[in-house]
Amino acid sequence: MTDNQAFDIGSLHAAYAAGWPVSEMIETVFARIEAVADPGIFLYLADRLALLAESAKLGPFDPVASPLWGIPFAVKDNIDVSGMPTTAACPDYSYMPEKDATVVRLLRAAGAIVIGKTNLDQFATGLVGVRSPYPIPRNAIDPSLVPGGSSSGSAVATAHGVVSFALGTDTAGSGRVPAGLNNIVGLKPTLGALSTTGVIPACRTLDCVSIFALTVDDAWSVFSVAAEHDHTDAYSKSIPATGYGPLPPVLTIGVPAKGDRQFFGDGVMETAYAASLDMLAGLGHRIVEVPFSDFYATANLLYEGAWVAERYAAVKDFFDTNEASFHPVTRKIYGGAKSLSAADAFNGLYALQALKQKVAPLMASVDLFCVPTAPRHYTRADLDAEPIRENSRLGTYTNFVNLLDMCGIAVPTGTRNDGLPASVTLLAASGKDGLTAALAANIHKKTGLTLGATGWAQPVRNTAADVNESGMIDLVVVGAHLSGMPLNGQLMDLKARFVRTATTAPAYRLFSLAGQTPAKPGLIRCPDDEGAMIAVEVWRLSAAAFGQFVAAIPPPLGIGTIKLSDGSHAKGFLVEAAGLENATDISDYGGWRAFIDSIAA
Repeated sequence: MTDNQAFDIGSLHAAYAAGWPVSEMIETVFARIEAVADPGIFLYLADRLALLAESAKLGPFDPVASPLWGIPFAVKDNIDVSGMPTTAACPDYSYMPEKDATVVRLLRAAGAIVIGKTNLDQFATGLVGVRSPYPIPRNAIDPSLVPGGSSSGSAVATAHGVVSFALGTDTAGSGRVPAGLNNIVGLKPTLGALSTTGVIPACRTLDCVSIFALTVDDAWSVFSVAAEHDHTDAYSKSIPATGYGPLPPVLTIGVPAKGDRQFFGDGVMETAYAASLDMLAGLGHRIVEVPFSDFYATANLLYEGAWVAERYAAVKDFFDTNEASFHPVTRKIYGGAKSLSAADAFNGLYALQALKQKVAPLMASVDLFCVPTAPRHYTRADLDAEPIRENSRLGTYTNFVNLLDMCGIAVPTGTRNDGLPASVTLLAASGKDGLTAALAANIHKKTGLTLGATGWAQPVRNTAADVNESGMIDLVVVGAHLSGMPLNGQLMDLKARFVRTATTAPAYRLFSLAGQTPAKPGLIRCPDDEGAMIAVEVWRLSAAAFGQFVAAIPPPLGIGTIKLSDGSHAKGFLVEAAGLENATDISDYGGWRAFIDSIAA
């Protein structure tokens, strides 16, 4: 047995390719469970012999046909796995599902192996991980702290390297808070991207399946397999797993204004968050403070009328006849819904719609947001003293996300001054999962942190060259559409994807055009001996988006074919000769960004 074998997907696949048998992986899993000695992580474990038999049916190692071949994972116990009981951490609710939840079925079809079902805050109601009648999972970094919930067992199992990844669910932050508190990655997809068929609802209109992993690459690999439309789920959407790859050089990142940040007295967490923002700025991104009061007001709606009633509706028949079976805190929350009326629910929906309109301009003004994953760390003793207030505070930066249909990913950013983990969550509008994940991967790599509680070094990332997708068109941008510039949002709105930075062949001159607002450059072809190499960016659009974009270009600009310094050609911005009247030649700056920076300086 190779007990020091790293369990990130790339390392496991490298071991398999070198001849390490899957049976040894399974023995290693059980050895690690025994070594961790935490009875609160798993509520049910697969039989060892059954797993060995399952692994024998995988066939020859083939990570292309089966991208998760031989990869062990755990499943939160509110998600069905055939042959394993589903309890939602309520023993009296237990049932034996006849088939896998859709997401489990897709992962198993890709070669992944279910190790067992994990503990949770009962009925996925909580962010603390201690609302369970079973033993409480111990935080993998510091056992005195809460593990985070509701997906507590899944996060702790991943952090210890018992499994490569684990499934959780996320309604109010349950796929992000436990990740942040255990030094791992927590991917919360766009609502509907992963099917919830076979998942016990908490708030069905807000629920999503989440992914815990040791690295962002692994979380994205799992997401890529599981992101498939499911006609059996009325809330399922077709959200392609795209956009994960090269990042624009400059992203505009919204952060809570300093006066709006809430850390509830945890100055160490506040310092760690500020350091994370400095890291992002050091990576070249633009940090913009935005007012956050309306996001907090949205978060407060989650445990008011409409959505408390939705939690109660999910298990109404069972609750009404088995109220004593519920954890005391869960029982209090669900029981409070009995006094709510349909009018209360509609008033909540009206309040949410009004807040959506208020925050829409803020969301449109940035590429994505960066917030603390949790405002502070809490101990088990803190929760004993204040079980509801402290749980609510853990959701400060998470409760509003699904209400606003945002995607997000929690990523470790370092170690706090007191040795505890620091984490931020990147948030963006629906469908931008690839953008948030790509930036998270860059952040995680920059930290140089070891993985979870394992001590394993981060694996070398796969940085293979981008491949042009069929039917897509590359566009060379040179000025106000560059990343971080005023018109870049037009490309983002069309779901354009950044491909790479580049320079033109030395056959162009760049001008600052007269009378343009915002300021715009003009690129024009000239004889080779009179030109310069100009810095540009290459973005990729669908044919339909490209046509829509070109139709909106005002004179004197147009689209032509631009030769790049590597000899390739792509469509891009050029200016008519007539548009150069009173223009200023800025070619010596080497590009529009350098020219704008010189003005600012």
